[in-house]
Amino acid sequence: MKVSVDFDVCRSSAECMKACPEVFEVREDGYLYILDEEPPESLRSQVEQAAAGCPTGAITIEG
Repeated sequence: MKVSVDFDVCRSSAECMKACPEVFEVREDGYLYILDEEPPESLRSQVEQAAAGCPTGAITIEG
């Protein structure tokens, strides 16, 4: 699985970080960072929850 974020659309609301902090992090600078662009399958459910909960639909999962 590969995770990507459209940073032009992302508002850094941290909803994804709440769902999957192993992959997403909003830092003190107010920007979202992807900690692991190819997370293990064991995190698929959490990553899918993060994508579904994104208020702007900025998260894409491939594979």
